[in-house]
Amino acid sequence: MLTWDPLLAGVRDWPDDTSTNPFLRYRTLHHSYHLHLGLGGTDAEYVRLVERIDAALIKYGGPGFRVAPLLPLDALSAASGVDAWGRNDTTGVAGSHKARHLMAILLHLEVRRVPLRTPLAIASCGNAAIAAATLARAAGRTVQVFVPTWANPPVLVELRALGARIVECPRQDSDPPGDPCLHRFHEAVAKGALPFCVQGPENGFTIDGGATSGQELVDAFAMLGVPDRLFVQVGGGAWASGVWRGLRDGRGLGVIDRLPALHCVQATGCAPLVEAWRTVADRALRALGHEELFDAGFDIVAAALVANEARSAVESAMQWALTHRPAVMPVWNDPHSLATGILDDEAYDWALLVRSMLVSGGWPVTVSDEQIASATTLVNAASVDADETGSAAAAGLVAFREAGWGGPEERAAVTLTGIRRRR
Repeated sequence: MLTWDPLLAGVRDWPDDTSTNPFLRYRTLHHSYHLHLGLGGTDAEYVRLVERIDAALIKYGGPGFRVAPLLPLDALSAASGVDAWGRNDTTGVAGSHKARHLMAILLHLEVRRVPLRTPLAIASCGNAAIAAATLARAAGRTVQVFVPTWANPPVLVELRALGARIVECPRQDSDPPGDPCLHRFHEAVAKGALPFCVQGPENGFTIDGGATSGQELVDAFAMLGVPDRLFVQVGGGAWASGVWRGLRDGRGLGVIDRLPALHCVQATGCAPLVEAWRTVADRALRALGHEELFDAGFDIVAAALVANEARSAVESAMQWALTHRPAVMPVWNDPHSLATGILDDEAYDWALLVRSMLVSGGWPVTVSDEQIASATTLVNAASVDADETGSAAAAGLVAFREAGWGGPEERAAVTLTGIRRRR
């Protein structure tokens, strides 16, 4: 996975741009901007590039990229007993956060002057596919979308209207375990298509785009205070990875003085990240001689591993995990949930997320369909038109409190990530 860290690249100042477009406001923290300058381009030229794509998005009837608001969620606060705030991406490009990931890839292609005829590819049948088709059309490019045989018909209608090339992917007898759409996607990439997707291991620039969301949270937290906990829904994991990258940027440049505890939220019907976190945590506990905590609750384990003296044990356990992936990140069989957008049978960005939870004092939270439905109602009460996937992080806060974790004096932030698409 190709990743880019602005701090390691020598960036020393937080942006002071006041643009409402995050890809302009935070451009000095992003790879494509520094690549553009390194190739002899100017700041003004880069600004015009971002504005051109934004104008095309608006020309076709959609919103452009804008800083997403952080809203008080009164109904969720009342139900959870903590002060809850939500970052709302449902009003963004293509109705979710997915376009942010893909915009970073698109900017890289434009800066590199990759020919328009070069095919793009993505395996998705939901928000990511719609975002990919939306951005490809705005840039005059073509995207192949590999979809399952059970893809939602209204989504297919929207993809066709956006000019996407749809490739249906039935499971083949010769296929290895895993998603047949991902197998066909890999075959297309091997033949020359470029991965225009939201999985970090497939294209690391997707994390750079998602980081805009974390960078926006940095500015919000600088004004409102850093919450005790941040809940982020996880399917493949690129969203949480990007948000956390952006927060780390702000912490590293001194805009905020600490990071919240990270809680990645998955459905009870598809929770491979929970197994990964527990496997790594248990290995670190064994190194510290704390075998008595193997059966302890996640909150007790997290408290034991966030101590300074535990850091080396956590890092050692992570190094082991990176070389024993099949034992740490299993492929989930029969994924199911009301939150269909987080039913990835693997959390592809698992390593960064497991480590981030462990070092921040957080842990994964699973949510039932009942909790998802309840949280969606609470989110909708704040005039946020999120669907069940988009409300999954809020369900994580509900489940967290129902488990008896945390306290009423805490503050929590949740990410609200996908609009309800009418059938």
